[in-house]
Amino acid sequence: MDSMNTTQNPSPKTDLAVTHVLAQLLERLEHSTVPVGAEQYRSVVEHLVHEFSDVEPGADLGRLLDAYPAAAEVYENLNYQHAGLCRSALDAALAAEVRAREVIARAMRNTEPKKDKADGQS
Repeated sequence: MDSMNTTQNPSPKTDLAVTHVLAQLLERLEHSTVPVGAEQYRSVVEHLVHEFSDVEPGADLGRLLDAYPAAAEVYENLNYQHAGLCRSALDAALAAEVRAREVIARAMRNTEPKKDKADGQS
C-alpha cells in the first residue's frame, strides 16, 4: 500500500546558497539610501524565515550570520523562545552593565551629605 500517509521529516539543508543570497539582499535593503517598499522588505524577510526553518545549524550558518547582522537579528528573533538573545554580544552587554553600576555608585557618592568641619565633625 503506497497510499499510506506517513510524515517524513526532511533532513536539514546544508547548502546555504539561497540563505546567503537572501541575507545579502536583506543587508542591502537595511542600508539602502533609496526608500524600500514595505512589501519588498517583508517578502525578503519571509523568504529568509522560510530558509532558516530548513537550514542545518552549525559553523557555516554561524559564519553567515556573523557576516550579515540583519539576518542574524531575524534568526535570533525566530529562536528567542529557545535561546534568548543567543547571538548578541555578551561582552558588550556585560561591559555596559559594569559601567552603569560604576556610574550609579559614583552618583550616589556625590549626593551623600558632606560633613562640615566647622560643625566640629570630621
